Amino acid sequence: DILGTAKTGSGNTLAFLLPIIDHLMKNSGREIEALILVPTRELAAQIMDTLKIVGRGTGIPVALVVGGLSEFRQLNAIKKGARIVIATPGRLNDYLKRNEVSLRSVKILVLDEADRMVDMGFLPQMRAIMNHVPNRRQSMCFSATLDKTVAHLVQEYLENPLRIEIDSVGKPAESVVLKMYQVAKEQKLFLLIHMLQSESGTFLVFTRTKHGADKLFRKLVHNGFDAVVLHGGKSQAQRTRALGGFKEGKHRVLIATDIAARGIHINKIGHVVNYDLPQNSEDFIHRAGRTGRVEESGVAVTFVAPEDVREIYAIERQLGKKIERLPLPGGLASEPKFSPGPFHRAGPQTRNSFGERRSSWQNSSGGPRNFSRRRRY
Repeated sequence: DILGTAKTGSGNTLAFLLPIIDHLMKNSGREIEALILVPTRELAAQIMDTLKIVGRGTGIPVALVVGGLSEFRQLNAIKKGARIVIATPGRLNDYLKRNEVSLRSVKILVLDEADRMVDMGFLPQMRAIMNHVPNRRQSMCFSATLDKTVAHLVQEYLENPLRIEIDSVGKPAESVVLKMYQVAKEQKLFLLIHMLQSESGTFLVFTRTKHGADKLFRKLVHNGFDAVVLHGGKSQAQRTRALGGFKEGKHRVLIATDIAARGIHINKIGHVVNYDLPQNSEDFIHRAGRTGRVEESGVAVTFVAPEDVREIYAIERQLGKKIERLPLPGGLASEPKFSPGPFHRAGPQTRNSFGERRSSWQNSSGGPRNFSRRRRY
């Protein structure tokens, strides 16, 4: 069994696809011998596309099992003798309950982005699927991060696994430059528009919620930008068109929730923007990993609102490095208006919401304030 972690963009997918293809080419069969479980439809489709390329000419039949696509086509591909199944836990478990699929011949099980599957609430379905897979098998678990949420899965389903770690997985690739702006919540849109107008290349913009993604999408389109939106509330057809159009260069901006943070490979993304701060440092690493892939370079910019200060410090501690602070561009550098927060004392305002002694985010020379001067609470 294999427990593998590596930085995003370093080839995790090929690390399990190539051995699977090699194994299946040595014999023939008409039952499912390799099962690959992933958290999202987008990642499943991407693995399928990669498999079509590296498996071209092998004649190994494959089935994609995900929600939002034709059940008839999926089940028909399995009944015709698919030997590799790439699936999301929810849809596969549904087929197992209906006795539409048999996993009795599975020899290789892959859990890709297992921590994300647990985060998304798929643990019950994963356990149910495991009950249908033979005990004698090879299990492989791959991820860019491997936190405590899946430690029990590893102990329960992997037998004395070989641990393979490539580089430090707690940090984005060195090819990704990390930067941040201290910005008021109401100024985020104007800052993003400024970046779109002044910087070249494509933008992948992350929001925390589906509602936030839709809201930002409408505002950017209203301001004349070519943007698409991707989140779990969209139909599979809408999600496929949005991601495909962005990959093909038909759209310059993709606004997405963390559904696009893991496993998705898109060539030459120029900028990743954390419009909203992610829930944790692991998601921050995955988001940043959408750019600077396969020895390319990229920039990941984070918008830090006053309420996000503690979170950004936690992320920096996890990264073991300080994120470069950028001064706000002209027209946005005026003092933001904050509502009183926990850092304000009674009486005259002597501190802003970042806890700085000055009433502005800038020092007397017009440059950005240094976070190291901020009193830590």
